[in-house]
Amino acid sequence: MDEIVIRGMAKWPNVPAVYGWLSLNRRGQWLIKGERIHNPQVSGFIGRNYEHDARGRWFFQNGPQRVFVALHYTPLVYRVVNAGGAPLALECHTGKPVALVRGAWLDEKGALLLETEYGVGIIHDRDLDGLSPQLIGADGNSLDEEMLEEGMASLRRQREARLWLRFREDSVRIGPIRSAEVPARFGFVARPKQPAGEKECY
Repeated sequence: MDEIVIRGMAKWPNVPAVYGWLSLNRRGQWLIKGERIHNPQVSGFIGRNYEHDARGRWFFQNGPQRVFVALHYTPLVYRVVNAGGAPLALECHTGKPVALVRGAWLDEKGALLLETEYGVGIIHDRDLDGLSPQLIGADGNSLDEEMLEEGMASLRRQREARLWLRFREDSVRIGPIRSAEVPARFGFVARPKQPAGEKECY
C-alpha cells in the first residue's frame, strides 16, 4: 500500500467502510457508481491499494477508509503483455507482473480464468487470440485451429479436454468450470454488503 494510505489508517483507525460505490468490470476497469474512471493516476492509486480481507471481500483502501468493490466477475483481470512471438508474459490489471500460474479453467461462455500468486482472475477478452500459440496439447506442441476449437468447445460444454496453457517452463492443464461456481470455489465475495448494525457511510 502507499505510505500515505498506511499513515491515514494509523491516524484514523475507525472510519466506516463504503459499500456499493466502486466496482471492477471484466476488463479490469474501475467504475464509480457505474461510470468508468478514465484518469490513469486515479486508477493506478486504486490498483496499488487494492486488497482483500479474511472473508474474501476485495476493497480499495482509500486512506483510512475501506471501500469495498463489487465485482462483475473475478477480483482480478490478467493481460497478455508480451510482443508477438515472445514467451507468454502476463500482468494483473493492477500492474503487477505474474510469475506463477497455478491453475487454468474455461467457463461455459468461453472466458479463460487463471489462478496466479495474486488470486483468480480472467484473461482480458481482447487478449484471448494472443494466447492461442501458448495453448498446447499433451505432447507439448501447438494445436491447429480445428483441434484448438474442439478442445475449447468441450470445455465450454463442461467436459474435460486435452488442452494445456504453456507459461514459462511449466504447462498447466485447462479444466472446465461454471461461472456461477467461481466465487465459492475461490473464496471471494462478488458483491460485498453492509453488515447489519454497521454504521453506514457513502
